[in-house]
Order: sequence, then structure tokens, then C-alpha cells
Amino acid sequence: MIQFDYGNLFAITLPETILEVASLLVLVIDLGWLRKSAQSMRMAVACVLGVLGCGASVAWLAARPASTGLAGGALAATPLVGAVQIGILILAALALLLSIKAEFSRNPGEFVAIVLLGVTGMLLVTAARDLLAIFVALELLSLSLYVLTAFAKSSRRSAEAALKYYLFGGLSAALMLFGFSYLYGLTGTTSLTGIATSLAAQSASPLLVIALAMVAAGLGFKVAAVPFHLWAPDTYQGAPAPVAALIASGSKVASFAVLVVLTDGLVSTQGYSRNSSWIVLLLSMAVGSIFLGNLAALVQTSVRRLLAYSAIAHAGYMLLGIAAHTPQSGAAVLYYALTYALTTVGAFGGIAIVERATGSDRLDAFAGLSRRNPLLAASMLIYFLSLAGIPPLVGFWAKFNLFAAVLHAPGTATWGLALVALALGASAVSLYYYLQVLKRIYVLKPADPTPLPISFVELATLVLIALAVALLGIFPSVLGNWIPLG
Repeated sequence: MIQFDYGNLFAITLPETILEVASLLVLVIDLGWLRKSAQSMRMAVACVLGVLGCGASVAWLAARPASTGLAGGALAATPLVGAVQIGILILAALALLLSIKAEFSRNPGEFVAIVLLGVTGMLLVTAARDLLAIFVALELLSLSLYVLTAFAKSSRRSAEAALKYYLFGGLSAALMLFGFSYLYGLTGTTSLTGIATSLAAQSASPLLVIALAMVAAGLGFKVAAVPFHLWAPDTYQGAPAPVAALIASGSKVASFAVLVVLTDGLVSTQGYSRNSSWIVLLLSMAVGSIFLGNLAALVQTSVRRLLAYSAIAHAGYMLLGIAAHTPQSGAAVLYYALTYALTTVGAFGGIAIVERATGSDRLDAFAGLSRRNPLLAASMLIYFLSLAGIPPLVGFWAKFNLFAAVLHAPGTATWGLALVALALGASAVSLYYYLQVLKRIYVLKPADPTPLPISFVELATLVLIALAVALLGIFPSVLGNWIPLG
């Protein structure tokens, strides 16, 4: 019988507890004291309280001594887990800052409270080392995001996106749970460490392949990998911009963290002699995502949908790193996920401002943005060039580290060079559709030459993100040293 150390339990889950307390505080203040206040005031106060909650959790994670885990390995509190959780909290805080002027909801307290609950799920997903803990945390995250996607109640597109997201999510959750149940039946344990030990003593079986395929389908949905990507374009386009930013950033970071840990348990560190079917599944999703994501993005006229297909392609790059399976490639994947997420939050923040002013997210809505707001245009320039992997921005180093880790991983001689060459070619293709946005921003004349309205908080947040993307590219070792191996 597992003995719980409740002191350790409280210490490990205190960041999540802080977020839950903050969500309750937001509801009490918004519904109890500010119910009759102006809508803008209620949203600003709720978002600031949410940011403070995220900040308090970051402070605890930064000060918390590392632990080995909890309840027989159900949760982990290693330096790597702490670094990823801090990254998720920072991303959530930035998304909340960009929501301060949002007008899509008349219920700001509920919105921020659900955001904090979703972030709680992200933190738990990152720390989970047990199949049951992973599933429960993923469902907490997913249910929060389903509700947030539908939060723009006056938008039919938001409701449609939420329904599609929910239906695809329910199917993927069922598949993943079936896969987990088969893994439990094959190994007799739900602990990832126990599963790894048990599978090491077994030969591959058809039931194991079926279990891995189901798990890959469930987690492939979470990261929007082909062929489990169908929800992403509609959700990215229909969800409120801050919610789309959260789905594309924190949710993906947490999901890739789970994939890295799960692969550690399923694959031998000595080549790919054990459970190579898992590697084949990852590589198949990676190739499909890289091809479809980049080719489909070429024909998009909606910048939101362009970023959705771009996200599918980036998921493919990261799946290559996970398939390489070394401590270096695992760290490179998390480095990539965090830097991509940071850049995407900024890009969606800029889209939200343009959309609010013009009523559209189409490419033509960005025409002449450099004349209407030079600082916002410069920030968007940095975001899109970083997503394309142009030096010296951080997106270049993210791709460089990831592809180098794939090339130097043991056991990748047969496929590493070919797939990295494919990824590099696809990155060159992606530069074309990113430049289509920048062409509108800097070359075309605006239909309305008046200055673009933007609040100080929004502009300061977007400039701060752009500076972070640039400085992390100039000093790549700062973030690289912060993400420990293993």
C-alpha cells in the first residue's frame, strides 16, 4: 500500500493550490463586489488577480527545493518539471494581460477563473508520472479549454469551434483511456516507471501495438498532429484570441512534456530495439504534420487559420525530437515548445488588436499596419520571423538545437538525415506564408490610415514579448541553461 507524505504532497501541489485559491478569489471579488461596475473595470481587475496568482505560483516554484516525487511516482517535482511549469505560468500570465481589454464576454470573473483552472491542469499534466494522474489532469485541462473556446456567446463561430473541439476531444480521450487500460493490463501497473520496467522484460505483442496506437491518437489530438489535427483550424479561428493563444501555447507545452516522459518509459535508451512501433507512430505523425501543416498554410487567407496550420507543422518538428529520444533531444523539444509558445502568444495578441479594430483576421486586415502602429508592426515582424526560424531570433536556435539533437541521436542514422532535410525544406516553405503577412504589414497601403487603437498594457506586453524573443535569440544559452537535462 502506498504511503502518502502529506507534507510533501502539499509542497508539490502548492502552485496548483495557489491557482485554485486565486480562481475562487476572482469569482468572489467579481460577483460579490464588482457586479455593478463597468465591464472594462471587471475584466481588468479579474485579469490582474489572475496574473498575481500566476506570479505567486512562479515565486513558489522558483524557491521550492527539488523533490523526487510523490505517492510512488504519481507526481514529480524535478528541476526540469519546475522549469516547464514556470514557463507555462508565464505564458498564462501574458495571455491574461492581453485579455484586459477583451470584450467577448460579459462574465470576466468566470473567464479568468476557468483560465486558472485550465492552467492548473497544465501544471498537473507536466508533473504527472502515472497514467491515471495524466488522464485526470488532461481532462481538467481539456474541459476548461472547451468552455473557454465557447466563451464568446454572441459568436456562432465560437460555438461551432467549441462543439468541434469537444467532439474530437471526447473521442480522443476515449481512445487514450482504452490505450492506458491495455497498458495497465499488459504491465499490472499505472506508474510510468513500473510500465517501463515491465515492458523491458516482455517481447512486443499485437496488443501492445494497439495500446500504443490508441495512446498516440489521444496525445496526437492534444498537440494537433496529423491525422488528429482536424479540430485545430476551426478552433484557432473561432475561439476568442486569448483562448486560442492559451491553446497554442501552454496546452501544447504541457502535452509535449507528457510525450517526452511517456517516450522515456516506452523506448529503450539503447537504440530502438524495444517498442520501435512507438517510434514509427511518432515519425508517421511527424512527417504527416510537417507536410500537411506547411502546404495547407500556403493557401490560407485567415491569419488565425494560417497560424493553426503552422502549429501543426511545428508539432511535426517537435515529434521528430521526441522520436530521437535522448536527454538532449528531450530538452531541445521543451526548449522549442516554450519558445514557440511565447512567440505564438505574442502573434495572437497582435491579431486580437487588429481584429478588434477592423472586425477581421484576414490577411488584408493587416495592410499598412506599419503606418498605423509602428511598434505593433515591429513586434509582429519579430514574431513571424522567429516562427520561420530566421537568425538571430530564438526560433532559429530552437530549430537548430532540435535538428542537431535528431542528427546526433544514437539509432537515427537510417532516418535522421532524411527527415531533418525534409524539415529544413519545409521551414523554407513556411517562410513564404509568414512573409505574406509581413508583406501586408509593411508594403501595402492601409484602407484606413488612422492610428490603430491599442491600450498601453497591450502594447507594453507585446513589446515585452518581442524583446524576449529577440534577446533569447541573441543569448540562447540563458534559456538553454535554465532547462536542465533529464
